[in-house]
Amino acid sequence: MAHVVPEPFNYLGFILVVVGAGLNIWTDALFKKEKTTVKPHEMPTTLLVSGPFKVSRHPMYLGMVIILLGLFLYLGSLITLVYPVVFFLLMEKLFIPVEEKNLEMSFGPEYHKYRAKVHRWI
Repeated sequence: MAHVVPEPFNYLGFILVVVGAGLNIWTDALFKKEKTTVKPHEMPTTLLVSGPFKVSRHPMYLGMVIILLGLFLYLGSLITLVYPVVFFLLMEKLFIPVEEKNLEMSFGPEYHKYRAKVHRWI
């Protein structure tokens, strides 16, 4: 297997894994605090717009992409770059459209206003 990220640069991947995990933990805590669902196919009860939601409409997916990119960097193998790309595409095509439709149905104009201000990813 070809390694495209040599030492010591591959250790930057560890930092990304920690950042991505921290983002996911922070986001999950907000979902729990507001007592709304994290499941994309369920109807949300609260529109989250604070914390990481000020920067990304889907910070948990962003956190996972950051983790997967970190693993790619850390492992240094080109094949591991497939995972963040596939995850990103699956979220874009299968999960985010459903989630955003539910948010639109639940919060209407309030969600439209939020969506106009905050990007889907970053």
